[in-house]
Amino acid sequence: MPREITHPGRSWLKPATWHLRTRLILLAMTLLVAICGAVGLFSYASMDSFLTRQLDEQLSQAANRSNDPGRPPQGGFNGRDPLDARGQSVGTLNARIVNGQINIGGYLDSDTTRSALSSEDKQTLLALTRNGNPVDRPLSNGDYRIVAVETGFGDVLVTGLPLAGKESTLASLVWTFVFVSLGGLVLIGLAGTVLIRRTMQPLEQLSEVATKVARLPLDAGEVALAVRVPPSTANPGTEVGSVGHALNLMLDNVASALEARQRSETKVRQFVADASHELRTPLTAIRGYTELMRMTEDFTPDGRKSLARVQSQSERMTTLVEDLLLLARLDEGQPLKLSEVDLTQLVIEAVSDEKVIAPGHNWRLELPDEPVSVNGDAAQLRQVLVNLLSNARKHTAPGTTVVTSVEKSAGSAVVTVTDDGGGIPPEFVDHVFARFARADAARKGTAPASGVGAAEGTSGLGLSIVQSIAEAHGGTVDVASRPGRTAFVLRLPMGVTAPQGNAPTS
Repeated sequence: MPREITHPGRSWLKPATWHLRTRLILLAMTLLVAICGAVGLFSYASMDSFLTRQLDEQLSQAANRSNDPGRPPQGGFNGRDPLDARGQSVGTLNARIVNGQINIGGYLDSDTTRSALSSEDKQTLLALTRNGNPVDRPLSNGDYRIVAVETGFGDVLVTGLPLAGKESTLASLVWTFVFVSLGGLVLIGLAGTVLIRRTMQPLEQLSEVATKVARLPLDAGEVALAVRVPPSTANPGTEVGSVGHALNLMLDNVASALEARQRSETKVRQFVADASHELRTPLTAIRGYTELMRMTEDFTPDGRKSLARVQSQSERMTTLVEDLLLLARLDEGQPLKLSEVDLTQLVIEAVSDEKVIAPGHNWRLELPDEPVSVNGDAAQLRQVLVNLLSNARKHTAPGTTVVTSVEKSAGSAVVTVTDDGGGIPPEFVDHVFARFARADAARKGTAPASGVGAAEGTSGLGLSIVQSIAEAHGGTVDVASRPGRTAFVLRLPMGVTAPQGNAPTS
């Protein structure tokens, strides 16, 4: 049977379960984001430093113009307004501090208009360190770059320029970089996805080939292992190509091994079929001559006992040979003699025969109101029922109740043989359909409650024949066992033609 290929569930919380291409794309995008972030921070810091130096130069020039020594004061220190200096730009802040108080000061709104300082602005300016180093301070008109310088006249001249221009430039730089980076990341992500998918396509082809091979029924029959990695993906010059080339070599080796195995199995099956066929004649002769000797010759009690033993063993050998011949024919996939078979009638006849053979058992039937028919080989299906019922008879004690039921279920005819014996040993349940399978208790000469054993001269082939015939008809047979209940369930398709040429292997 082809194997079921299962895949572990993928979860976004478990990166190990993601597709390799997904992880590569996310890794590439993460690296690009990190690079863009680093470039952005470096660019922002460089531009901030450049604009600050430029503003400091402008501030120094404005302070020099405000403190022009060539222009004599009019009316003393208190009468001179630094904003009257030529060349001052709009937004410039000037103030003169005399004896710890702001003597004069304000903002230059235009060439002719001024605005006064607020009380908070005055407190901020009075608190400045008068060392000539520019500092940033928030004022009522916005953030300013300010420098306080003590003049040769003993007063302190405060000059400031607005930071709005610098901040606007930096904001424009940030937004430009963000939009350009996002656009670039989107384009690179799309292009990278396409390229990574194309690059990963050879690996997907390898996975597809391996999956197809894993689904092939390599355990039985003649297997045509024609699946190979395409030559374009099996180029040993690349890493992926080397894997594809190695996989093709492995598949060639496996195909050769499967062909050798099939040839060996065919020879064994042919030998079993030929040997079984050839043994039928001498076994029949042995049985015939044994019966003739019992009828015509006079033996001592020990002689009669020995002759009876020879006859019983020859009958057992004949049954074994017939079973082997039937299995060989099933393995060869010989066509079935299909016809409409009344499964209900077959069950009634098989149970009636068992009642005669084993009157000590309680035989019960559970049949539907309407007959259940299938398309199959009547002789082989009869053999299936006989084997299942005899298995329950041989491996349970007298007084055991054996219930045989027939029903329709989901388009299939279901026959269930249930007994209330001791059950099959748990370690043996998975092997009951194997050829020559016998429980340990059977090898010791004590028959297990249910299952395959050596009781009554069983060969260990009965349930194997049941499984092979069921599979040849496109059906299945299962077993479930526990102490007090053992059930064999036979399922056969209804309304369809059974597969022909099938070669089941047990």
